[in-house]
Amino acid sequence: MRDQARKAAIGLTFASCVAVLFSIAAFNILLVAVLAALVVAQVEVRFSPLKWPLALLILGTLISAAFSEDPMAAWPQIKKFEVLLILIAAGSAFRSALMFRRLFLCWAGAAAANSLWSFAQFAGKLTAGRGPGQSFYEFYLPERTTGFMSHWMTFGSQGMVALLLLGAFLVFGPRLRGRYLWTAIAAAFVIAMGVVLGLTRIVWFGTALGSLYLLWSWQRWSVIALPFAMAAGLLAAPDFIRERVISIFQPNHALDSNDFRVICRRTGYRIIAAHPWFGIGPQMVKFQFKAYLPPDIPQPLPTGFYEHLHNLYLQYAAERGIPTALALVWLLAKALFDFLRAVRKLPPGPSDRRFLLHGAVAVVTGTMAVGLAEVNLGDSEVLAMFLIVLAAGYQAAEAGETCTVEK
Repeated sequence: MRDQARKAAIGLTFASCVAVLFSIAAFNILLVAVLAALVVAQVEVRFSPLKWPLALLILGTLISAAFSEDPMAAWPQIKKFEVLLILIAAGSAFRSALMFRRLFLCWAGAAAANSLWSFAQFAGKLTAGRGPGQSFYEFYLPERTTGFMSHWMTFGSQGMVALLLLGAFLVFGPRLRGRYLWTAIAAAFVIAMGVVLGLTRIVWFGTALGSLYLLWSWQRWSVIALPFAMAAGLLAAPDFIRERVISIFQPNHALDSNDFRVICRRTGYRIIAAHPWFGIGPQMVKFQFKAYLPPDIPQPLPTGFYEHLHNLYLQYAAERGIPTALALVWLLAKALFDFLRAVRKLPPGPSDRRFLLHGAVAVVTGTMAVGLAEVNLGDSEVLAMFLIVLAAGYQAAEAGETCTVEK
């Protein structure tokens, strides 16, 4: 009975981790089944080395909710604690680097399928009617491709994670040959195109930063080629992609988010100054945003989404206070430090552990970068993938090598 439950826990964990790329509801249902199977199997629970910053994040959220003007408004964030259980479930059910390798290769396939569906969505938008005098950029930017997800930021962030892990596998993992190698390269290309067509600039930046780390760790000379490759790609890109890149420096104020992000940032500073210890409460930024607008901001406000601050670190500090935001930074910095330290101790040569650790560093780096312009870990789908990567990184850091040659 226990052995069957243990096998069920492994299978359900795998299914739950893959489901997060298609449906957060399916992920949550399967996660509950995983936890039940782990209890029946009496599997030894492995708590993450990140348990203390996680505990402080949870405690800070609960205290912030208690001091909020509307404690019940915090329920969606408290309910999201369920997602944190995947860190324990994956770390307890998967006892080898090989299991995480198989999972992440499935992620690559799922992300490629997600991108292929986004291409179909893009084709539909290309053929859709546009208003008179409206460019494709103006038509496409407000409603971009999302794949199987509900928002392009979720789609782009998931694509970034899958792409960085696949890239790490190709350069640091067990060697692939023949059709397996070309299939992996094709999947990487499809995912990359999905990320590019999503036009999410901060995801581009996070992906580039994570890729830069992988190239530097692989062959340092290859870093020199990256800017040239990006420049060549930009020259060959269609107008709407070049316009999106140009918008980083010369935004179209009627479309691009630069102006409203400045307003969000300045408003966030005012909220933090007024509530430095416990914040104004989870989910309360969207209700009290206008009350903290700087008085010199003209009305009406530029087009934009003002229900959060579009910065992970400011959002946590404004909602839950500076101490809780520092706990988040501690968690991210600790994971990055632990994985980098473990990489330096590995024997030379391709291996699952090397690929998982380098991939985890690239994902943490990219995720931290995306957090500078988006509340990416506030998204359950992205948070779940990130936590699974953390579990894989610590598995690789702590376990012995399990598979070094592709069979």
